[in-house]
Amino acid sequence: MHSRKIELDIVECESTICDPREDFRAAVQKFQVRTDPLTKRTCHISRFGAIRPQKLPFERYEKSPSAVSCPFCPPMRDRATPRYADSVVRGGRVARGEALLVPNLYPYDVYNPVTIMTRNHVVPLAGLTEGVLRDAFSLSVEFLRTVKLLDPSLRYHIVVWNYMPPGGLVHPHQQCIVTSCPGNQYAGELRASESFYHLHGVNYWVELVEEEKKTGERYIARLSASHWLAPFAPLGVLGDIMGIFPDVFSIGDFSDAHIGELVSALLIIFRYYAANDIHSFNASLFFGPAGQKSFSCHLRISPRAFLDIEDGTGDLNFYQMLLSEPVSGVFPEDLCKSVKPFFIGEAV
Repeated sequence: MHSRKIELDIVECESTICDPREDFRAAVQKFQVRTDPLTKRTCHISRFGAIRPQKLPFERYEKSPSAVSCPFCPPMRDRATPRYADSVVRGGRVARGEALLVPNLYPYDVYNPVTIMTRNHVVPLAGLTEGVLRDAFSLSVEFLRTVKLLDPSLRYHIVVWNYMPPGGLVHPHQQCIVTSCPGNQYAGELRASESFYHLHGVNYWVELVEEEKKTGERYIARLSASHWLAPFAPLGVLGDIMGIFPDVFSIGDFSDAHIGELVSALLIIFRYYAANDIHSFNASLFFGPAGQKSFSCHLRISPRAFLDIEDGTGDLNFYQMLLSEPVSGVFPEDLCKSVKPFFIGEAV
């Protein structure tokens, strides 16, 4: 068994139209279809301009009816959120700083708590401070470790974060998912990572980092224990940023130092987002099952946007919803160039 260069497949495509912006002269529009090197799913990438970052109406959110009835706001959270049995969480809920972890009233899985991150209802990116982020992730990771001991049969552990419309609710919160059914994207990466390891005798994620470092086209930076890059075949319409912790395989390996490094990287990314009018995102932190060395922990964060903020038209369409095909208007190589300067001074 031996290592091999990861295959990065691109199909160059084009479409010819008579462009009204050019007096209906023939114009060629170019795009790409890329294949994810791990899962082999495809992704369409084009420099389309319909979806772009837009400022959110924060003042309107503060005055909206949902702000008054929000179950995550004090004092509503004390009487409107459920509790766990003491056998799961002593006291039913657990707090740290502003953060409060409670069960999801409408759970997606066996264990699916919500970590309410802040007391304030509307918190722009600048309000997501180091303390706020560290407290929230610490609660989430602590809960995942607890449940791993309670029920080892639920082997898959995820922290997810849906921030601001259209990505999620206004009040900042995260969710944990502890499950035996980890979802199509996660399950596909797990299977493919295991196959790669058995076939080549190396960890795919370590190999990916080394390959991206060599080319430099999508490799953003290394912090102490993590590597940050723009994935070759993104999932989000404005591209993704991925952080890989090569030596972290399961929730038991993720230390307080790792949490601190994750928080540091997110603060850098949020500075980049704020500078580019990105105010909404979805993020997932994936941990592999215990006892394996083929699947490394990684975070993927994807901006969200509106096609039309007045009508509330979101950035997802039939491609993502019905064809299960990611569409991106940002080339990963361009995203890497834009993000890299924000990591200067922090990178190893």
